[in-house]
Amino acid sequence: MDFSKKPTKHISDKRKHTYIRMLKSIVCTTFAVILFLIVLQLFGVNVSSMLAGVGIASVVIGLALQDALKDIFRGFEIISSNYYDIGDLIKFGDNLGIVKTITLRSTKIQDINTMNIVSIANRNFDKVEVDTGHIFIKVPLPYELKIEKADAVMAEIVKKLATTDLITSSIYQGLSVINDSSLDYQIAVTSEPMNRLQARRNALHVIVKTLEEAKISIPYAQLDLHNK
Repeated sequence: MDFSKKPTKHISDKRKHTYIRMLKSIVCTTFAVILFLIVLQLFGVNVSSMLAGVGIASVVIGLALQDALKDIFRGFEIISSNYYDIGDLIKFGDNLGIVKTITLRSTKIQDINTMNIVSIANRNFDKVEVDTGHIFIKVPLPYELKIEKADAVMAEIVKKLATTDLITSSIYQGLSVINDSSLDYQIAVTSEPMNRLQARRNALHVIVKTLEEAKISIPYAQLDLHNK
């Protein structure tokens, strides 16, 4: 199953919404500059002479506004590369949230853990990770359990997860890790981003309950002592 692919229509709708928000930002910024110049002209300021001096002033302003210019260029890069759109789940540092707005200067997300709105300067675009939206859960099973039995139990877990509250899909991905005291099998589940934490709790509850019903103990690290 390719987790990197998204439904075409869903991508198109989100991209359209993102372009509209970006266009509004550009139009508002342009309108604000033009309005500012008109107001100056009305108050007797010689706008033509002022603009003539922009050549010299632009060097000073450019140095002072390097970060702002970086934000603007990165904003266009975010849109043109389709790295993320409004509605996507992204991670920046310790924050994992849904993209709410993308402007020329910044990207705003709503953190799914704290519900806080976090603003990310577009110049930090290369530090942003796009989350696939999948929750990967490892299920440790004992070595004594035959792999055929393990597969059957995992299939039963996935079947129950498909009807569990807040979980929209589940898939069994097979044996994932060979540990010292257990064999870890992996499941991937999906949910709406804002339900992610509770969906994981619900999944863990189903997993533990199914293992208890099958009389399978979850292994834990043990220390063997031998006397000489």
